[in-house]
This record gives sequence, structure tokens and C-alpha cells, in this order.
Amino acid sequence: MNLTRWSARLPGTQRRSAVPAARAKVGDPVRADAADPATAPQDAGSGIAPDADPEGTRQAPGPPAGRATGPVPAAAGAGAVTDEPSVTGVLSRLPALIAVTHGPAHRVDFVNDAYTEVFGARTTGAPARDALPELDELGLLPLMDQVHRSGKPRTVKARKVVGGDDRSPAKPGYFTFTCTPVRAGDPDPERRGVLVFAADVTDQVHSAERLRESERRLHETAVTLQRSLLPQELEQPDDLRVAATYQPGGTDAAVGGDWYDVITLGAGRTALVIGDVMGRGVRAAAVMGQLRTAVRAYARLDLPPHEVIQLLDGLASEIDATQIATCVYAVHDPSEGRLSYATAGHLPILIRDPDGTVRRADEPTGPPLGTGGWIHTSGSVALGPGCTAVLYTDGLIERRGEDIDVGVDALMSALSGATGAPQVICDRLMRALGVTSEHDDDVAVLVLQYPDHTGSEAELFRNASLELLGGVEAAPRARAFASGVLASWRFPVELRDLGVLAASELVANSLKHGTPPMRLRLRRTDRRLIIEVTDGDDHLPRRRRAEPGDEAGRGISIIATVASSWGSRRTPGGGKAVWCEFALPG
Repeated sequence: MNLTRWSARLPGTQRRSAVPAARAKVGDPVRADAADPATAPQDAGSGIAPDADPEGTRQAPGPPAGRATGPVPAAAGAGAVTDEPSVTGVLSRLPALIAVTHGPAHRVDFVNDAYTEVFGARTTGAPARDALPELDELGLLPLMDQVHRSGKPRTVKARKVVGGDDRSPAKPGYFTFTCTPVRAGDPDPERRGVLVFAADVTDQVHSAERLRESERRLHETAVTLQRSLLPQELEQPDDLRVAATYQPGGTDAAVGGDWYDVITLGAGRTALVIGDVMGRGVRAAAVMGQLRTAVRAYARLDLPPHEVIQLLDGLASEIDATQIATCVYAVHDPSEGRLSYATAGHLPILIRDPDGTVRRADEPTGPPLGTGGWIHTSGSVALGPGCTAVLYTDGLIERRGEDIDVGVDALMSALSGATGAPQVICDRLMRALGVTSEHDDDVAVLVLQYPDHTGSEAELFRNASLELLGGVEAAPRARAFASGVLASWRFPVELRDLGVLAASELVANSLKHGTPPMRLRLRRTDRRLIIEVTDGDDHLPRRRRAEPGDEAGRGISIIATVASSWGSRRTPGGGKAVWCEFALPG
């Protein structure tokens, strides 16, 4: 590095023709006045010529304040910078921290004013390990060794400086240090040196810290919003065991819009939903919250899965046309032992049979929510006693550089060996797929089990049904059937009477307003008695006020009065089902 040529290009310096030593050829004698700062043609720090003192009282200038002092060993080739007084003057006034050393021991030749303001006064001549201990503390000495040997510059970024001494305590801050070789081509290692250049980057570091803190708070806000919009406690249906888990992305990734929900529909049926809003941040979480609220509202209408998805598709476009979401909505009916579902661009449901076989629900799926222009359809898959179903988002299985089917296969393999309660299965699947707190995407998993009740527990879960044939004689037959079944289930007399009354009213309503085929179904769980009547007419009954002179219109009102809850829905094959429930005592 030719510091003479470099310093001539610095702002505020002049090209000097009065320094012969700077242009001397190899072997030329060096003028004494050029080597001795006391007899130099001009002062190194101010640039004022000695003959400008008319009184002759000016003395030879000493080292400027803050500049390094001390002997420079001539035999070591010292003077890489100090042999040019104007160079030291320029370097001393630079705001960056500068130190120059020579030889393998890095003996100090020069430190500038900015350096001493940060670390205190330093003397030259001694090795840097002793004279500049801060370089050792900052881990720069090994770097300087590399630069001295290789002749190539090295840089370390944003090192924190907290040192200093009693006379000049350090100003805490951050500096980026660059070690540049001096006289790299000189064969004599004692003449080769290293220039240490440190730029103050404290403001940049603090700005970056503030930005990271702002991003951290934003991430925490999004996670808090996301978790507050998810169900705080899952509904636990009578016939299913359900558990779910949600893992937000790592701290460097913005939270996404994954969600899940469990909704009891009545008559023993349960809706399960899981979805993923594409995108990240608070906006994705907000869209997710709106979709989840809409799903719960649509589910209360007890619509078929594909109709719920169709309604969500239109709503997603209205909420935000730029946000696209995937979703699967499924309904489990324990009386039929099946899981009906509709999918909008979501991953397939996985089913584990009691023998450990894993299968996927692979019926055709529609495009994601918000795309519009698609007629969704419902599919179904068997889910009988002893089966486990898993609904999940793509964060569980999707990996960079891998096809998504590879992830689905890995999940199926993990599910085949996963046994235990639903929450245990959730945890095992997360571990098996390598999901940790540092995972780069949100993950939501929903696991449901349809237990196979045996022994004494089987007495608490019973089904009975009767096909309603004939005309008016079907009503007394239905009453007799209901009375006998409820008595065999050992219900209290009062509950049996209410059950028989409800069955009679439902059957009478179906006989008058419905069409064949008709069926009465009784079901009990450990918590409730369910009475349901189906027929072939799709007109849904509604509760209305009957006038004093009306002969009809009181059946539904009676049922709503005596039962805990009631409802109606259209059945997939056409027709309707009307049901009511009674909570069991205890």
C-alpha cells in the first residue's frame, strides 16, 4: 500500500513537491530534514512553514495532542506513516480510528486522534498486544497476523467497544474494523505492516436493533392475535375425542393464518374444520379470524359440507380479493359411521384404521377459497369405531426442495405408528416431522378419534331405529317402540315420558308433512338422549305461534319446550331430518 500516493487523494490535502524522500529511488540517501520531523519543511499537523515565524522564536514542533508519541525503532523499518509528516497530519484529523503497526509483533508506529479519544493515549514502539490491548480484547490480533502473512485485507463488522483507560474512558459503541496490509510486497517481514481502520457504526447498529425490536413486537402482536382468534378450548363431542395443536413460525418469520375449529351440530353430529390463509402477518391473521367466525355461523345452519365451502368461497373474495385461503370442512355422523367433507385446495384428510393401516381421503378437491367460479362437491370416507383422523396444514409436511407428496407419505408413515390419546398423537406427529419452535412456517394439526366403546362403557352408547311403514298406525307403533327402548336403557320414568312425547310429536309431524321413506332413530350417549325422525320431503319445519283456533302448528313448540335443544337439516340424498335432545341427569 502506497500511503504517500493514497494521502495525496484525501480531501483537504495537497500534492507536495517538497518531500524528496517520497520520490527517492531505492538506494538513494534520505535527507535528514525529511526523516526528522523537527527539521521538516513544514509542520505536519498544521502545514505552516517554519520561516513564517519572523521573530525566530518558533521551536521545533512536538507531536500534536492525541497523536501517538514515543521512539520508533529505525532498525525495524518504522516510519511506514511517520516518514511523511503530512500523512500523519491527515490521518490524525480523520474521524475514523486508525492505528499503524509493523513487523510480525505488530509494533505500533502510529495512532490517530480519533483512536486516542476512544481508547485513551497510546505510545508507539511496543507490540500491539501490550500497547493496544483493546485489539486483543476485540479479537483482532489473529486477524492482523493473517493480514501480515497474506497481504490481503480482512474486515470484522460491528464489534462492541467497551474498553478504555482511567485517563480516557472509552465511549461505548460499535465499530467495523478493517485490517489493510502496508508494504505488502516488501520481502522483509519487519518492514511490512498493518493499518487498522475502524469506522463507527453505532448508529447503524442501534437502528438495526430498533428495527429488530419493532419486528419482534409485531411478530408477538400477530401471534397474540392469532392465538386469540383460535378456539381457547375445543368443544368435546360425546362420540369423539378431539385435540389440536398450533405452532407459530420462528421469530424470524411472520405468523401466518392457520386455524382450526370443532363445532357440535346436534343429534350427535360434529363439524371439524381446518384452514390456512396464504400470506403472513397481522392481515393474514385478521382474515383468518373472519373466516373462522363465518364457518361457525354457516355450520349452525347445518348445511352439507360443500355448501359451507361454497359460501366461504364467496365471502373470502369479499373480505380481501388478494388473500387466498385453503380449507377443509368435515362432518362426522356417528349413526352412519362416516366422515363427510368438502375441500377447497387443502391437503387430504388421513385416516388410521384400528389395524394401523393409513389411508387418505382422495376424492376430487376444489380450488382455494377466494378464486370463485367453481361448484364444490362433498365426498365421504368411512370413520368407524377405533379409527383416527388427522387434519393438518401444509407447514407440517412442506419442505423446501421436496415434493409435497413426499411430506404426505412421511406423515402417513408417522401416523401408522402413532397410538394413544389425540393430544399424544399431535405431539408425536410434530416431533416425527421435525417441527420445532424455529420452524419456518405455521403448523396446525387437528386429531380426532372415534373410540370403540366396550364393556360397561358400551352400555352408555346405544342406538335403535324403526322404519315407519303404513299410515296413521305408524304413530302408535313409534310410541310403543320408543317406550320399550327407553325402558331397556333404564332411564328414569320422567325422562321416558318426555322421550315418548317427543318421538310422538316428531313422527306425527313427519306423517302429516313428509313423504316416505320415514324412520325413527333413538340414540343415547353418556351425556344425552337424541331422538331423530327422517323422511323424504326436504321442506324444513319452523317454530311458529299457533292461533287458538288452529288444529296444527303446536308440535315443534312442544318439542322446543320439553327438550334441551332441537333442529332440522336436509339430508344428502334428499329429504330432511328433524331431531331433539335431552340432557341426562348427573
